[in-house]
Amino acid sequence: MKTVNFPRIFRSNLETLQVNLGYKCNQACSHCHVDASPLRVEMMDDETISLIPKALDMYELKTLDITGGAPEMHPRFKELIKVTSTQNIEIIDRCNLTILKEPGYEDLIDFLALNRVRIVASLPCYIKENVDMQRGKGVFLKSIEALRSLNQVGYGKKDSNLIIDLVYNPIGPNLPPSEEQLEKDYHKYLLENYGISFNKLLVLANMPINRFSEYLRKTDDLDKYYQLLTNNYNKANLKHVMCINTLSIDWQGNLYDCDFNQQLKINDFFQPKTLKELVTKKFKVNNQEITVRNHCFGCTAGNGSSCGGSLT
Repeated sequence: MKTVNFPRIFRSNLETLQVNLGYKCNQACSHCHVDASPLRVEMMDDETISLIPKALDMYELKTLDITGGAPEMHPRFKELIKVTSTQNIEIIDRCNLTILKEPGYEDLIDFLALNRVRIVASLPCYIKENVDMQRGKGVFLKSIEALRSLNQVGYGKKDSNLIIDLVYNPIGPNLPPSEEQLEKDYHKYLLENYGISFNKLLVLANMPINRFSEYLRKTDDLDKYYQLLTNNYNKANLKHVMCINTLSIDWQGNLYDCDFNQQLKINDFFQPKTLKELVTKKFKVNNQEITVRNHCFGCTAGNGSSCGGSLT
């Protein structure tokens, strides 16, 4: 794929710290852009984790977005939440649902509810066969079981302050459909067939990075997918992309403009380069230029895509 000139963009107000605690996961999904799996051993060390509350406080951030892998598999996952839950911020756990039903994690649902953690959970389709094809045999039914347990403690229920949003992403090299219409379909199907309720549906595009990129290369679809993204570039999405208010931290404490740049290990402009440097002294992080590449068209194609769902 030839290099395409993506427009220059700059950070506005930094509001969110997205932290990748490690690449270990109980699943190995075909679309995973971080190549997470049960075989990965990378985990954030104690010193780096101890700096997260300091950064949140120093830069007066509003949200801690915890991701992985399965972030719950990090031995200090609960401790991080306990400490930061006193900082008057929103805490997000990006959960694959099945981890909540793994041996040794039985108390996670009650823990997340007690600390009012917002759950953003991957359920790439409401059809069993499609989910199992993308995420592994048996994943759909285990996800349904986890969702029922979350509903039982109040997640996704009307008048409850326990939020669970579901995440959809296409199975193959296609743009996601309308978030508004698909959310209606999800609500109707999951309620009628499984008695499950949730708050919002977040529709994400698959990023041509790591495992998904290799899949597209093997099927000879990589260049076609890049072309699809660039052909559907929507300028209106540019002012809503997540990198303008989010800072991404990898398991080693390195800083990036977004989770996708983190996986590609590219940071052309942002200073400082590590979380440790970020909390050493107060930096002027707003208005810095953001590193862009071809994959950025994945966030701006069609209705747009971000960790918060469609952009327009």
